[in-house]
Amino acid sequence: MLERDIVAAVKRYLSTLGEDVFFWKEHGGPYGTSGIPDIIVCYKGRFIGMECKLPGGRLTELQKRAIAKINLAGGIARRVESVADAKAIIQLVDGELITRTTDKSEE
Repeated sequence: MLERDIVAAVKRYLSTLGEDVFFWKEHGGPYGTSGIPDIIVCYKGRFIGMECKLPGGRLTELQKRAIAKINLAGGIARRVESVADAKAIIQLVDGELITRTTDKSEE
C-alpha cells in the first residue's frame, strides 16, 4: 500500500457524505504551501485537515507545525492512516454538533 492509496480511500469515503462535505486534495509542489495537510475538508461548517501517512510514517516538521496551527486556530487537523481514522474525525465533529444542539435546547 502507498500513501496515495490512503488518500484515494479517504476521498472515496468523504464523497459518500453527500452535501455536508466539501473537500479537495492539496497538491504539493512549487506553487503550494509546504506542510499543508493532504486533504482539506469543510464538514458541516468545521475546517478539517487530514495528513495521510502510512502506518509508521513520519510527519515532517512543517507538517507538525501546520497541524498545530490549524488546531490552535479552532480547526481540526490530524494524521490519518486509514479510512477508520477519517471516520473518527467525522464522528468527532458530529458529536460536537450533537452536544451544541443539546446544550442550546437546555437553555
